[in-house]
Amino acid sequence: MKPKSIYLVILAVIAFAIYGAAYTVDETQQAVITQFGRIVGAPVKDSGLHFKIPFVQKANYFNKNLLEWDGDPGQIPTLDKTFIWVDTFARWKIVDPVKFFQTVNNRFNAVGKLNDIIDPAVRNFITSHHLIEAVRKSNREIDTTEIGIEKSERDIRDTYHITVGRQKITEGILEQAQPKLVAFGIELVDVKIKRINYVEEVRKSVYGRMIAERNQIAEKFRSEGQGEAQKILGEKERDLQRITSEAYKKAQEIKGKADAEATIIYAKAYGLDPEFYSFVQTLELYREILGKDNSLVLSTDSEFLKYLKGYTK
Repeated sequence: MKPKSIYLVILAVIAFAIYGAAYTVDETQQAVITQFGRIVGAPVKDSGLHFKIPFVQKANYFNKNLLEWDGDPGQIPTLDKTFIWVDTFARWKIVDPVKFFQTVNNRFNAVGKLNDIIDPAVRNFITSHHLIEAVRKSNREIDTTEIGIEKSERDIRDTYHITVGRQKITEGILEQAQPKLVAFGIELVDVKIKRINYVEEVRKSVYGRMIAERNQIAEKFRSEGQGEAQKILGEKERDLQRITSEAYKKAQEIKGKADAEATIIYAKAYGLDPEFYSFVQTLELYREILGKDNSLVLSTDSEFLKYLKGYTK
């Protein structure tokens, strides 16, 4: 074999050995070096280029950043015997990769351990408190307005005083679950309740009660509206009667005044020529009484017929 070929083979072996010895760890990772399945040395937590014995040692990578755990919604009874669905989530991280490798080894097994530890803690705290404690975290007055419900009614309904609250419940879940995860090299960073809802049977009952309350409020509005309508109609009739009465009164006053003026005019006219007035009035009576279909029998000496007889004074 030529010396050049030998050099090339040696260089290839060296390059292959260097390739097998070098490994990189990025910012989100940490590594545990094992030799024939046994851990050797301290875990590698610094990012960058590192070296190990090629072909003998192996780099096992684990996440260093925060990881998520999303629990399955479960049906849990509260202290006041109300069954609800509780959906929780958590954030955790691997703080001791050696313990993590020796106990759970991978994320799939770690999620199983989290399920076994967090779910019972959630159930324990939910069953130990009233529903409102899991929903609210303080006694702050809710700044909403329910139309149709008076403030006194809301005060009666909202008389329960929050002593623990949702935030302290989640803190208690965290404190209860965290010590049990230390043995697995896991730190539980935070636990939160994502969603709380009634179970189907309770939800139907709650919706039915809400519908009944709203129907009651609607009926209250309708009755108030009908009462207001009757009030408006009554006021309208009263105003109409008042206007009609005032108009009639005014009309009678005008008529009376006109009659008085007419009487004065008549009186003046009578005073000027009483004989002429008598003549005109008699002619009016003739026109009204002596029609073609009327018959009248009077004496020739009747005062009524004096103008027909050519009577002169």
